[in-house]
Amino acid sequence: MTVVERAFAPENPGRDATGLAVAEHPLNRRGPRFEVWSRRYLGGLVAADAVIGGVSTFTATTFALNTDHHDELPSWIMLTALAVLIWPVMIALGRGYQRHHIGVGSEEMQAAVRAGVGVVLLWACYAELRHVHGLLAFLLVATPIAIGLTVIIRFAARKILHRSQRAGRNVKTALLVGHTGAVHSLAEVLQREAHAGLQMVGVCVPAEEVQLARELGLPVVGDLEAASRLAREFECDAVAVTTGEQSGREYLRRLAWSLEGEHIELLVHPGLVEVAGPRMHIRPHVGLPLLQIEQPHFTGWRRIVKRAADLIMTGVGLVIISPLMLAIAIAIKVSDRGPVFFKQTRVGLEGSTFTMWKFRTMHVDAEERLAALRAEHPEVGLMFKLQDDPRVTRVGRFLRRYSLDELPQLFNVLAGSMSLVGPRPPLQAEVEAYEHHARRRLLVTPGLTGLWQVSGRSLLSWEETVRLDLRYVENWTLTLDLLIIWKTIFAVLAKRGAF
Repeated sequence: MTVVERAFAPENPGRDATGLAVAEHPLNRRGPRFEVWSRRYLGGLVAADAVIGGVSTFTATTFALNTDHHDELPSWIMLTALAVLIWPVMIALGRGYQRHHIGVGSEEMQAAVRAGVGVVLLWACYAELRHVHGLLAFLLVATPIAIGLTVIIRFAARKILHRSQRAGRNVKTALLVGHTGAVHSLAEVLQREAHAGLQMVGVCVPAEEVQLARELGLPVVGDLEAASRLAREFECDAVAVTTGEQSGREYLRRLAWSLEGEHIELLVHPGLVEVAGPRMHIRPHVGLPLLQIEQPHFTGWRRIVKRAADLIMTGVGLVIISPLMLAIAIAIKVSDRGPVFFKQTRVGLEGSTFTMWKFRTMHVDAEERLAALRAEHPEVGLMFKLQDDPRVTRVGRFLRRYSLDELPQLFNVLAGSMSLVGPRPPLQAEVEAYEHHARRRLLVTPGLTGLWQVSGRSLLSWEETVRLDLRYVENWTLTLDLLIIWKTIFAVLAKRGAF
């Protein structure tokens, strides 16, 4: 019995109408249902936003007392009372309290910006009509403070929520429905991304696929027709349906009807795992709502914006960390008198090659010893990484633990052969062994960090690294780059997968 089966195995299984063994309740829920804990979560955010409105207003009032128009402002008590009410209302109008945005995406953060813009426009119009010019100076201080504090509070709340969700608390429970292969893939994603807060209760597959599903370790609780009944019995928060012939339009329609009024979300997995929201749109065609997938963009103004961001952030970063890089260079040189830098030919944009620079972390004869190590560890695969590589020096182990050996790649970024964020720069031997789909990694400039860096680094398999790189290639945005850079800081500090 697999780990998954043991986790969901019923002590006294019953039988459904098809004769399948089902659990009386396959999940010991840790905490209340999503409908309950999400209400508490959002209530806490509303209270925090009210306090933020008051704090930002009080701070701005103190500043406004030093302006020439401070006598035009209402009393600070009145302004503070208004802000306590108005700021949460503007957040709500900016879609900042929607349950399906809890813990995922950037909508919660964007709502703060939308609220700030709305407040400025609203009160700017009022100030112009009433000729209260001191109010404008007040707003230019209060609004940025309110936006900043709101984003910080939401970020902290999300981190706390994700920590509890990794422990199995405050999750949204889901029954997975569809064909075995698609359900198995979705189940793996949910287990791997536990912090996303969607926890599998069990699966419903076609009756003829039950044995196959169980062989794969899936916790089968019924067939497709039993899905709505089981979702109610297990008090699920959601039913996630994967694509397939039997989970087609008619089945989805019947399932949606049967879940009406049950406070159970219907989630449909389109089977496009590596395509994210910005490229997916619902478009009405010939009377049907069809999912339109936009083509990915690799040229034009997007590449110009990305290059400009690389140059600005890299230039500022090099100025700040130059003393650290000098100290590292001295430590490497003193340790064994060998060269400070290690350079290697890597494959970049559209198959072009370039010289990638790193601080040397291995002994000078590391390349000569590689063949022998590969023979000793044939299980490692194409991307050769050993947790206890004997070729790594003592200084090198420290540098690798905190990814400091990669700092010289900032010069590659300045030169344009690399970007701050992108797929991992491969070796020529790796590219020659690529399957056809993996070559799409070469459509964008390789990066110093990427989804692979913030998702486990060397702990990832070759297939998982390729999957993450392709997800980045297909869905690149400047916002995604900034998010990855932010997450890289925590990934480096956590030292997970760094060896």
